[in-house]
Amino acid sequence: MQAFSIPSDSMQNTLQRGDRVLVDKLTPWFGAEPERGEVVVFHDPGGWLDETPEVHPNVVQKVLSFIGLMPSTEEKDLIKRVIAIGGDTVECKENGPVVVNGTALDEQSFIFPGNTPCNDAPFGPIKVPEGRIWVMGDHRQDSRDSRYHQELPGDGTVSNDEVVGRAIVVAWPINRWATLPVPKTFDQPGLNAAMAVAPGAIGIAGAVPIVLWRRRRAGLDSGRQR
Repeated sequence: MQAFSIPSDSMQNTLQRGDRVLVDKLTPWFGAEPERGEVVVFHDPGGWLDETPEVHPNVVQKVLSFIGLMPSTEEKDLIKRVIAIGGDTVECKENGPVVVNGTALDEQSFIFPGNTPCNDAPFGPIKVPEGRIWVMGDHRQDSRDSRYHQELPGDGTVSNDEVVGRAIVVAWPINRWATLPVPKTFDQPGLNAAMAVAPGAIGIAGAVPIVLWRRRRAGLDSGRQR
């Protein structure tokens, strides 16, 4: 685990500015890749963040960051929700819902109250390349996410290799403690209609128990995201 501090309002109301989240950095080592609906931390792919002064942490800060007791001071990281993964086609027209592989998402449980899914920046259809993800903030009208970086290499998508891990719990402040489950709308069977099951998937069976622990918690934690 590593702690990360939320620096902006782009993930409200799921995450508030100043929240401290714990990120699972271990599971990707077992072959798991980002899944739709997960909240992930990822390195700036290049050009997403404004230039900030370089920070030089002391030894104590480095040690605390390494063991997960304080956020990293060296990396330029962002946090967003995965909306589409490699092989998906995603789009959102003005006044419409976000649509993945022809299936509309019901995002009312997690996008900021009063926001529209994409009226500030309609997009698509976009085919997400294999090994990449399309990400959006829950506060749609206050999030510089994939929609706003389509002119950069990757066309707004983020490489799986840039993903640090999945945010699994809000750990601080104490009165905000909560898990971060995958919303039920991402469990719709239609989302996987365009995805083929690779025979080689059986070879990563050893990672399945960990992946299942990380995902599909919305049924147990319904209503707690706010």
